[in-house]
Amino acid sequence: MRYQLTSLMKNLGVNMNKVALITGASGKIGLACARKFKEENYKLALAYRSEEKLINLCEFKDDKDVIFLRGDLRNSSDCKNIVEKTIEKFGQIHVLINNAGVTRDKLLLTMKDEDFSYVIESNLYSAFYMCKYVLKNMIKNKYGKIINISSVVALRGNIGQANYAASKAGLLGLTKSLSAEVASRNINVNAICPGFIKSQMTQGLEDKYVDKISAKRLGEAKDVASLAYFLASSDSSYIHGQEIVVDGGLL
Repeated sequence: MRYQLTSLMKNLGVNMNKVALITGASGKIGLACARKFKEENYKLALAYRSEEKLINLCEFKDDKDVIFLRGDLRNSSDCKNIVEKTIEKFGQIHVLINNAGVTRDKLLLTMKDEDFSYVIESNLYSAFYMCKYVLKNMIKNKYGKIINISSVVALRGNIGQANYAASKAGLLGLTKSLSAEVASRNINVNAICPGFIKSQMTQGLEDKYVDKISAKRLGEAKDVASLAYFLASSDSSYIHGQEIVVDGGLL
């Protein structure tokens, strides 16, 4: 009887304490995703880089179904360690949200080599490493959802953000290529392209850009989190290799 009930719940798409691994979890979008997935009874592995930002995740500190994993995702070994510790704790990873991201904005003529490489490694290499190490578990379990947080800048470009735009455009290429490789294995790989979302990265930009947004406001992190949750749900099972824009109708 218990087995039949469990099977019925799975067939209905009910979350049987699935596990979501979220990178960049201490940022605005990462935190919003953590809150949304926790509301839906997910177990969480929250990856972060800066110890000083761990305070942003303090609301989860007493939750036995949440673990905190520090690492520099530019390093393959740190990514591997984060994935291994998540599997060690929870046994499986159902959802990976690659949200880690940084900016180092400068005009290309004045951009230092290290400014370009730092952003590429933080935003693109990190997603490559995380996907690589998570995929083994997803393929083994014949199930997985990978959600890459890109940006509208990947599609439009932006002055002073050649490094950021390149990293996020690369993430779209990674999304589409990986999707083609694993869609037949019941693994969905998709990307979200947020527009101007209220965060540290967009502080001071509201007056400059709000007139160019049809919705006449900057987005909220929860707008992205809600879409991420949809892409992690059974309702998105036939969506593969897509880039979905969340920009309030940016003109």
